[in-house]
Amino acid sequence: MEQFEDKINTIENGMMKAVRQHEFGGPEVLVYEDAPVPEIMPGEVRIRVHAVGLNPPDWYLRDGYRTLPPEWQPKVNFPIILGTDISGVIEGVAEDVTDFNVGDEVYSMVRFPTGMMAESQGYAEYVTVPASEVALKPAGIDHIHAAAAPMSLLTAWQFLIELGHDEQNPLQSFKHEPVPLEGKRVVINGAGGGVGHFAVQLAKWKGAYVIAVASGKHEAFLRDLEVDEFIDYTKIVPENVVHDVDLVLDGVGGPTTGRFLRTIKRGGALFPVFPLGFTDAEVGKELGVTVSATQVRSSGAQLAELAPLLNDGTIRVAIDSTFPLSEARKAHERAAQGNIQGKIVLTVS
Repeated sequence: MEQFEDKINTIENGMMKAVRQHEFGGPEVLVYEDAPVPEIMPGEVRIRVHAVGLNPPDWYLRDGYRTLPPEWQPKVNFPIILGTDISGVIEGVAEDVTDFNVGDEVYSMVRFPTGMMAESQGYAEYVTVPASEVALKPAGIDHIHAAAAPMSLLTAWQFLIELGHDEQNPLQSFKHEPVPLEGKRVVINGAGGGVGHFAVQLAKWKGAYVIAVASGKHEAFLRDLEVDEFIDYTKIVPENVVHDVDLVLDGVGGPTTGRFLRTIKRGGALFPVFPLGFTDAEVGKELGVTVSATQVRSSGAQLAELAPLLNDGTIRVAIDSTFPLSEARKAHERAAQGNIQGKIVLTVS
């Protein structure tokens, strides 16, 4: 009761706890401190956050997106709050919002990619979110697992199942289109990670024959997700043993993703989740392989569509580790170690 009264007093005083940064840098720039509670604007709900899922854009932005060309690097007004994936309870609703009510348990990917540097983001006790980006939390999972899902699951869904938006990827001249998966041979590289373990499950759900590529640490986990084949990349070079596949979803991506082109049959496709640095798209054309990527975007409608699959266990959420919000630095240090199985989550008391 005392903790509940403290929270009421906090929001009445207009302040909350949040993790903010006042400069770009390593995990040490993340500061747990007081911050203003965000005001509810038209079309928004305010959510009392219970858990926050971590994603690569968190550490990319924390560091200033140094891997991007200078003209693409963000210009920000510090302090900023990181975090897009949240699960919690609606505490306030704008007058023009009719689809949600105070007390609803919800989850969301908040303002991605257009509002990553907005004042109200996820590493905080409260966050305001456009109602169009919110969905009711699947009743069959807790806040930790719900917060771990949005960005990684939406990425896998928009790459493999349904794009769900018309925004053009600036890195290619054509719209990304998912391909039919039933009966197809599909390779998932980085299968043990956030996007990878969801992509495995979606591909299996759609009837694909799935070949998972990951380190040996993830073999038992991926076998439990019923992959058809497992390749430990620390012992075997995947492109030396895999041939005539229909699709490669490369959850690692980057400059080395072109190595998978020779594993794909003519008419197949390569989907690099992180396409920056990849320069062999023309080689793909010569081989008759479509190379395509997209930028995941917030969608409350798609999260609502995915909720039944999470609720009944068709899609399972793997948790690598959890940390209190106050220890966000340690969570980022864990992320920097790599070889993450599933997702890292911050808990908010």
